[in-house]
Amino acid sequence: MSCALKKVKILDIPKVHDERGSLAVIEKEVIPFGIKRVYYLYDVPSDSYRGGHAHKEQESVIVALSGSFEVTLDDGDIKQKVTLNKPTKALYVPTYIWREIDNFSSGAVCLVLASTNFKEEEYIRDYNQFRNQVKG
Repeated sequence: MSCALKKVKILDIPKVHDERGSLAVIEKEVIPFGIKRVYYLYDVPSDSYRGGHAHKEQESVIVALSGSFEVTLDDGDIKQKVTLNKPTKALYVPTYIWREIDNFSSGAVCLVLASTNFKEEEYIRDYNQFRNQVKG
């Protein structure tokens, strides 16, 4: 794994379970940044993909609240695929990692916690531009 992809990690979200069901809790100790924005993807057709970009400033945590999907991570040299399918496992994605999310199961809900408010100018949406930036 490359140096940039070594910063990607799976986070454990604490849960409480009793006869009434399970409760997962995301508090500031779990997420390695202050949360500025929360959004989620749902009703994504199984043959579609989301993402297709990298961020200059935003760090993200991605959680499969329901169902499953795959996240392909790319640092410009190496690609790594991660399957998310448990609401107690979250994927931390630092800056300058290209991400694509696909293979959504029926009923999948993808929650994203972001370290920044939306700013279009901090997105890198062209893969060749991304590679040029990370290669220096």
